[in-house]
Amino acid sequence: QVQLVESGGGLVQTGGSLRLSCSASGRTFSGYAMGWFRQAPGKEREFVAAISRTASSTDYTDSVKGRFTISRDNAKNTLFLQMDNLKPEDTAVYYCAAGVRSSYHYTGRNKDEFDYWGQGTQVTVSS
Repeated sequence: QVQLVESGGGLVQTGGSLRLSCSASGRTFSGYAMGWFRQAPGKEREFVAAISRTASSTDYTDSVKGRFTISRDNAKNTLFLQMDNLKPEDTAVYYCAAGVRSSYHYTGRNKDEFDYWGQGTQVTVSS
């Protein structure tokens, strides 16, 4: 089992940047593909980005491509999401998730492919 704690959320103006972090504890961090999801008020939780166990593969939802970058530091058991050129539609609670993978390269983007979740961190982008 792995425990996940997100940090780095906050209030930012349109066009600004934030860097989210997700600290993992418990079982070996490198055994998991990692992902970021978000949930806006009144909407379902949606996929944002994912990264494979070895960071050899990444995947992004179309709306954040070119603006967000997912990365991980397996030595420090930490996942990151660099968010640049933020827009009001990026406002949501952002969740970190971990998925058990046998493949070193597969990421996954469906909620059902991730086994463990953090509590979330609020990101608010003002216009």
